[in-house]
Amino acid sequence: MIDPGLENKTVLITGANHGIGAATATAFATQGARVFITFYRERTELSDREIEDAIRSDLGGYKHYTALQQQDAEHVLKSIRDKGGKAVACETNLAEAAHIPLLFDLCEEKIGPVDILVNNHAYCVLETFDPGRLTDGGDGLGQGFPIHLPRADIIDSHFTINTRAYALMMSEYFQRNIEKGANWGRVINLSTDAAHQHEGNISYAASKHAIESYSRSAAAEMGKYGITVNIVAPGPIQTGYIPPNMEEKIARATPLGRVGKPEDVAEVILFLASEQAHWLTGQLLYVGGGWRMDH
Repeated sequence: MIDPGLENKTVLITGANHGIGAATATAFATQGARVFITFYRERTELSDREIEDAIRSDLGGYKHYTALQQQDAEHVLKSIRDKGGKAVACETNLAEAAHIPLLFDLCEEKIGPVDILVNNHAYCVLETFDPGRLTDGGDGLGQGFPIHLPRADIIDSHFTINTRAYALMMSEYFQRNIEKGANWGRVINLSTDAAHQHEGNISYAASKHAIESYSRSAAAEMGKYGITVNIVAPGPIQTGYIPPNMEEKIARATPLGRVGKPEDVAEVILFLASEQAHWLTGQLLYVGGGWRMDH
């Protein structure tokens, strides 16, 4: 039996109140790791009733995905604790740089110093350079997703959360890891398989491409401290944004014949944190059932 060596490790996972983050928290807890979850709920125009109805509908698209993002992390914590795992959560806005060291302080206080960092939380508002793609709902990804021309505030939000926050989270982790004299560490950053180019989602793609560069630089600089840094780039994963008609189309175009589940990505993240991945660093893994195979 393979032992991933994760028992009693402390894992900090951002954006873990739903989707890939929640599945990753559960996967680590199953292996005996202590889990610290962060999440943040953006403002939404949906009412509480609309959110409840959208979660129950399970139809995919803008309302369903937005509703899932509005959940707190209690359902994730309960699932982990009911199985004997240890997990705590904190809601915080990673766009506020001053919040980042406080997160690490709180994690250390509650469950111990961070051994493994998983940067997953992301900001995504669809943008395009092409005026012909503009819509207030329905962009080809699903139902009800608006798409905008580039705006300074939206661009800034993408890079503040998807790039700057990732870099600052890594820096805080590295400094604390080095100061305590540790000679082992894992960082896994979530990107997208369309980071180099994504029509209709340009700032999201660009901000993710930037974190891939940060990750490779970190891998080169942190190896001497025993810390590996790798990137997971998911393809189409059903986190609530894909409606049934699109799910069928994606499945037909995917070599492995279906849309991905959050658990599919979580298992790869788990592997990258494991002892079995000790000789793997600075790498990007496409996790999408063959949806994308080249760089």
